[in-house]
Amino acid sequence: MSDDVLSQIKMGAEELLPEDTLKEKLAENRPLRIKLGCDPTASDIHFGHTVVLNKCRQLQNLGHRVQFLIGDFTAQIGDPTGKNKTREPLTREAIEANAKTYQEQAFKILDPEQTDIVYNNDWLGKMSAAEMIGLAARSTVARMLERDDFDKRYKGNQPIAIHEFLYPLLQGYDSVHLKTDLELGGTDQKFNLLMGRELQKQFGQTGQAILTMPLLEGLDGVKKMSKSLGNYIGVTDKPDDMFGKVMSISDELMWRYYSLLSFMSAAEQLAMQKEIADGANPRDYKVKLAMELVDRFHGVGAGEQAYANFVARFRQNQVPDDIEEKIVTMHDDGRMPIASALKQAGLVSSTSDGIRMVKQGGVKIDGEKVEDPKLELPMDFEAVVQVGKRRFAKIKVGK
Repeated sequence: MSDDVLSQIKMGAEELLPEDTLKEKLAENRPLRIKLGCDPTASDIHFGHTVVLNKCRQLQNLGHRVQFLIGDFTAQIGDPTGKNKTREPLTREAIEANAKTYQEQAFKILDPEQTDIVYNNDWLGKMSAAEMIGLAARSTVARMLERDDFDKRYKGNQPIAIHEFLYPLLQGYDSVHLKTDLELGGTDQKFNLLMGRELQKQFGQTGQAILTMPLLEGLDGVKKMSKSLGNYIGVTDKPDDMFGKVMSISDELMWRYYSLLSFMSAAEQLAMQKEIADGANPRDYKVKLAMELVDRFHGVGAGEQAYANFVARFRQNQVPDDIEEKIVTMHDDGRMPIASALKQAGLVSSTSDGIRMVKQGGVKIDGEKVEDPKLELPMDFEAVVQVGKRRFAKIKVGK
């Protein structure tokens, strides 16, 4: 195994644990079994999910095989990771409906010829009560409370249901059943991934290596991309909507999206950053990113058409050439709600008026309608904001 292969695998990743384990497995000169689990708790996969999917595709290009695990059994529990309360369980019907869409969406990135689609209900659903108790006996409450979110809930006197402790064990057992060599997940999944390695050893297998990937910030540039927060871009979004959402991110956040979502090389991205430092317009590079992503999920040429539609909408809206620039300042708590930004920029008379205009569909950012009245603008946000038909301002968020 060359150092170049290991460097490619680690590129863009947060952490590889343990590196020696992966080196030993690669030295066996066989296709590795790469596991990526995804619970069908919603009908759509968003760009945050594609960070690990992109890494899986890179591993496929290196000759390895991906086990894309749809957690139709574990979704009945709900992953407690990052939650401050017990999740509401999904019905079996909702899980099955969501699961149907996952395979099609995943194959927008993964190579079907090098992918095994597996459902963990096929083995977890057949476990007897005695087998489930035996699995539960392989860990302790003290071990579970090492998890940051469980620990915070326990110390904060917030309830933790017994079945939530089963989730990391069940995810870990998936690795035992599949004999996984390398499991991928977000940085928030580290405890669960390590549980898989631990259980494999208990069952007499060689423990898997784990590769954690960074979490992608949502359109607000602050919180993790999430459907529940409304700050996401779905892989099934229409081309024009997808293009417009990418164009709405800040110039600073654009490079984060390039790093985690684009297939452009690191050298190409560095070259673009240098061009901007030398005076090029960042907007042109945001267009390039938006076109790449639209093409990936809607086919070659879709990005160019979406760009043409984007430009046409600006012309139809008759955006003035002499738009006044307004610098708005963050609140003391580091937040900048859209309604407050509109008020500071003089586009509305009050924050309540701003919220009302958003709810009525009267606010646009770079030509895209704002849907969420609770949207928060990130630091260094810069875009043309329109309220109604005739009020425009180029808003920049500062301290």
